[in-house]
Amino acid sequence: MKNFKEHFVFESIVEMAKREIPFVDNIYRPGSDRYFEFFRETRELWLEGKIELNDINEDIIKTDIGEISKYKGYEVPLDWPMVESIEDWNESLNEEDPELNKPKRGGNKKFYVYVRDPQTKNIKKVSFGDTTGLKVKLNDPKARKSFAARHKCDTRDDKTKPSYWSCRLPRFAKSLGMQVDNPNGWW
Repeated sequence: MKNFKEHFVFESIVEMAKREIPFVDNIYRPGSDRYFEFFRETRELWLEGKIELNDINEDIIKTDIGEISKYKGYEVPLDWPMVESIEDWNESLNEEDPELNKPKRGGNKKFYVYVRDPQTKNIKKVSFGDTTGLKVKLNDPKARKSFAARHKCDTRDDKTKPSYWSCRLPRFAKSLGMQVDNPNGWW
């Protein structure tokens, strides 16, 4: 079993290195079992001297990220800054009605958001964002203008479509951990 875990971690590290993804922008869905397992197994391999890490990734691995502990009866992920409170973490695990119209990182794309479909009245998960390693260029005026023109952002008004949320990403940049010079404009 150990060899499988080492293989899984090595493949993940190689993939992240190829795509120039630091561990903090992990390729696994934040909060998933695989996400935390990645950090635990990487830490173990690093402590055994089987892998070398750059300074940024080494700083992350030196924390307790990936470890789970009990606090006031709740299982709590340690050193995981994306969780605002223990109650939010546990509610998100058992959430029947997720928070609507609030984009989050993760899922099968870079971001996702839950919306209510106006026709069916059902809640729908909309995934959006690039998964090939391209970076979001929110503070590059030429890139923003090009993106808005290419995706016809001024005509996007259906919240159930990924294009709607991609065009409005600057408005949600702060809550997604990104910095943006002009949060109110189109891309």
